[in-house]
Amino acid sequence: MQMKSLARAGGRAALIALLLSTPAFAAERFAVLISGRNVGSLVTDESGGATKIVFDFKNNGRGPTIEEHLALDGAGIPTRWTVTGSTTFGSKVDERFSRTGDKAEWVDATGPGSATVTGPALYVAQNGSPYGIGVYARALLKAGGKLPALPGGELRLEPLGDVQANGPSGPVTLTAHALVGLDLDPTTLFLGPDRTLVGVASPDFAMLREGYEAEDQKLRDLVAGWDTKRLTDAQKALARKAPTALRIANVRIFDPERLALSAPASVLVKGNRIVSIDGPGATAAGETVVDGKGGTLLAGFNEMHGHLGQADALLNLVAGITTVRDMGNDDAVLDRLVQRMDSGELAGPRVVRSGFIEGKSKTNAQGGVVVDNQADAVKAVQDAAKRGVFQIKVYNSINPEWVPAMIAEAHKSGLRVAGHIPAFTTTDAMLEAGYDEITHSNQLMLNWVLKPGDDTRTLLRITALKRFDGFDLSQPAPRKTLELMRSKDAAHDPTLVIMEHATLGRKGAFSPGTADWAPHLPIGLQRQLKQPMLDISTPEDDAAYRGAFDTTLEVMRQLNRQGTLILPGTDMGGSFWYHRELELYTKTGLTSAQVLRRATWDTARYMGRGDRFGAVKPGLVADFMLLPGDPVKDIKAVKTISMVVKDGTVYFPTEAYARLGIKPFTTAPAVSGAALVPAF
Repeated sequence: MQMKSLARAGGRAALIALLLSTPAFAAERFAVLISGRNVGSLVTDESGGATKIVFDFKNNGRGPTIEEHLALDGAGIPTRWTVTGSTTFGSKVDERFSRTGDKAEWVDATGPGSATVTGPALYVAQNGSPYGIGVYARALLKAGGKLPALPGGELRLEPLGDVQANGPSGPVTLTAHALVGLDLDPTTLFLGPDRTLVGVASPDFAMLREGYEAEDQKLRDLVAGWDTKRLTDAQKALARKAPTALRIANVRIFDPERLALSAPASVLVKGNRIVSIDGPGATAAGETVVDGKGGTLLAGFNEMHGHLGQADALLNLVAGITTVRDMGNDDAVLDRLVQRMDSGELAGPRVVRSGFIEGKSKTNAQGGVVVDNQADAVKAVQDAAKRGVFQIKVYNSINPEWVPAMIAEAHKSGLRVAGHIPAFTTTDAMLEAGYDEITHSNQLMLNWVLKPGDDTRTLLRITALKRFDGFDLSQPAPRKTLELMRSKDAAHDPTLVIMEHATLGRKGAFSPGTADWAPHLPIGLQRQLKQPMLDISTPEDDAAYRGAFDTTLEVMRQLNRQGTLILPGTDMGGSFWYHRELELYTKTGLTSAQVLRRATWDTARYMGRGDRFGAVKPGLVADFMLLPGDPVKDIKAVKTISMVVKDGTVYFPTEAYARLGIKPFTTAPAVSGAALVPAF
C-alpha cells in the first residue's frame, strides 16, 4: 500500500478544493466488521431534506440498534438530529438536538441542555452512529480543521495521508484523517475523492462502505500503525530511568504477609531489581532520589480480567497495573503488542495470556478461536498450550458435551481452565467437569434462576440479573454451587465493577463506580458515563436491578467466608475501573489490607509468578507504585498515584494524563540527585 503526503506540491490545494465541493447525497450502505467478520450494517436514505440512518450490528449476542434523522445547513453543520433505539446492552436511546439561529438545544441521557452559539459549532451526539464521523469531518474541512463542540470542548481534524485502495469501481485514492476530541484517542476515518465517508476503523473494528470490505485488514493495519506511532512517541516522552540507581526515600512499604505498612524506609533499585530496603533518608552519591514524603510504596496490581489493546495499555500502567491477565484476544495482534511492550517500544503492563475458545453459533463472539466440533475444540486447547498460555477460557457457544475433553487436554498440558458457563448447561456441571475458575458473578449465579430454554448467548445473561432481587441464598441450588466451589477449590473472577455499572447506572448521573474519577475525563466521556448500560425504564426495573446487586455482594461474602479465592478483574478495560473493583471488595468481607494483598501478592502467586512479583522486597522485580495516601486505612487511596515503576522504568501519571486530556489526580513527586533520563 502506498502512502502519500497531503503536503505534496499542488496535491493538497486540489484535494481541499474537491473536498469542499457540495456532495450529492444518495442512499449509502456500509458493512460493520469486527476482526474481519461482517456483523451488521449501516444504511442511509435521504428524504424531506434530512438523512435517515439505520445502524445495527450484533457481536457476542449484543450490539446497538440505532435510527437517526439528520439535517445539515449549507456548511455541513447539523441543525436537527434525532437518535432513537438502544445501546449495546439494551439501554433505550431518545436523543434530540436542534439549532435555530444562535440557540442550540438538546436532550440526551444526561437531561436537557442548551447553549447560545454565535458561529459554527458541532453537536456531538451521545449515542450517534459512526456515520456522524463523516459529517464532522466534512464540516471541519470546510471550517479549516477546527470547530467548537456542543455540549463542550473542541473537535479537530488532522490529516494522516493518502491511501491507495480498491473500491467497487477499481483503484481509488482515499484520504485518511484523525478526528480528535471525541475520546481519549483519535478516531481514524477515510474519505473518498468526492469527500464521502468510506470508512471508520480501529485495529479490531471497521465500518466500510459497500464494495470496500476487502480493504478491511489493510485499513485496520494502517490504523494500528498510526496508533503505534502516537503511542511510541508517548513512551519516548514519558518513560524515564535512573542513570545508575533509583532510590525512593521516606516511604512506608506495604507488606502483604503482615498486612501492614512498614516503618519509614527507603527502597533502592538498580536496573530492574529491588536491591535493598534501608533507612528513610539513606542515600549515596550518584543515586536518583524520589521523595516519597511519607507515602506508601505498593507492589504493582494484577488486573485479572483484561482484553488488552495498545490504546489502553498506557492507561493501565499509570493506574498502577503492571500485569494484565488477558482473557481473550486476537492472538496475532496480542503477540505484536506484547513484543512491543516487552521491548520498550510501547508503554504497558506485562501480559499473562489465556487461550480463548468459542463455539460457532448465530451469536458467537467474533474474536479468538471459533470451533464447531469436539476434535477442533481439543486441537484449539493443544494450540493454546503451544503458545504458552496460562489457561484456556471456555465461552458461551461451546457445546457443553465437548468441555470434559477440553478440560482433560488442558490439564494434561498443565493449563488451568476458566470460563463462562456455556449455554444450556449449569455452573455445577462445569465444576464437576473440572473448571478451575468461574468467570463473572452472573455466570456463577445464573443457573439458579434460569428457565427451560433460556439462552445465555444473548443479553439474557445480563438482564436475567433482575431475577435475583430478594433471592433466597439458603435454597438448595445456590448452596450446592457454593459448596462445589469450596470442595473443588475453584477460584472466581466476578468482575464486580461491570455488574455494579450495569445494575446501578442511571440516566443523567455517574454510577457509584465512576463518581470519583469520571469528572476528570473529557466531557464527551463524561456524557457516555451518564448513560446506563441496560434498559432500566420503570420503577420496578430500578428496584429489581438494585436488589440484584445486593444479592451479588452477598454471594461474594459467602464465597469469602468459605475461603474461595476471588480474583480482582474488570472486563472494562482496567485503569480507573480496577480501582473501583478493589474498593468493592471491601464490601465483601475483606479488609483494605486483604484487598491490597489480593491485588498483588495473592494474584501473583496464583499465576505462578510469586518468586518475582507481588511485593516490594529485595530480589524481586521493580514493579511498584507510589501513593501519597495510606490505602490500608482507606482503599480509596489507590485512586491517587504519583509514580509507577515497571521493570525499573519510571512513569509519572500526571504527565501521561496531561497528554490524554485527563485532569490529574495528584502531582508528581520531587526528584533530586542524578537526573532521570529517557528510558528508551
